[in-house]
Amino acid sequence: MIQLVVSILLFFVLFFGIAFILNMLLRQSWLMAFIYPIIVLLIVDDIPFKEYFTNTGSAFQALGDRLVGLTIVDIVILVSGFIGTIVSGIVIRMLRKNGYQMF
Repeated sequence: MIQLVVSILLFFVLFFGIAFILNMLLRQSWLMAFIYPIIVLLIVDDIPFKEYFTNTGSAFQALGDRLVGLTIVDIVILVSGFIGTIVSGIVIRMLRKNGYQMF
């Protein structure tokens, strides 16, 4: 149980920080929220990236099988990372609205 709580906090803080820095540097508040699903696919899947271009059918079939096979715990941890990216976008927008300029 403690591992679940630590994993949730870790993913939230990790992706909040990454999204905050990307938002600050690129001035795109929601960029990481759009990139996050791709990152999740790379985390979940164990097939090499080039396999999606060379053997497309079986690569996407394996990806679908892996996504369907996720447990509730895995989904909660991955969703906490997505919530971290959303909160980062909200915080950046609030800071910019209040007059703070980053870079």
